[in-house]
Amino acid sequence: MLYTRKGDDGTSGLFGTKDRLPKNSPIYDALGALDELNSLLGMCRARLVSYSFFQLQNSIERSQESLFIIQAELAGAEKILSQEHVDTLENAVDSIEKLIGNPHAFTIPGATELSGLLDYARAVSRRVERVVISVGTTHNISPASTAYLNRLSSFLYALARYTAAEAKAKESSPSY
Repeated sequence: MLYTRKGDDGTSGLFGTKDRLPKNSPIYDALGALDELNSLLGMCRARLVSYSFFQLQNSIERSQESLFIIQAELAGAEKILSQEHVDTLENAVDSIEKLIGNPHAFTIPGATELSGLLDYARAVSRRVERVVISVGTTHNISPASTAYLNRLSSFLYALARYTAAEAKAKESSPSY
């Protein structure tokens, strides 16, 4: 069944508890933001397929899996992201940086459709990080999860620069 009617009164339950909280509670903002980012990463992953970036597609899918673990952790499940997840993401960023160099200025998003979509995901990722950290004062969130969310935006930034470079698109920086 795709609906339960339990939330019709404006409340929802978290994993492992019978308590019901108002749907406008900050924890649901965090869980919803993680869900939004996961869906946006799915769009990025689908777009990567059409550009034949199959290895990057797998990296995005692993990131989506990690976001599910962070959601479960926030909701109270006994799931915790490991430092290995953070290390894997850092290694991916390091590998991409070796290929493209270290950009020394901000980049105006949208050199290609794919790089623009990845930059959009990066911006959403930064918001998700802020929202999750804000509920970390009332709900347990592991240091590895907050570190992962911090690295995820760097990973998405690196992917955006890499895919633009592979498309031989000229990226520009703000002129201020």
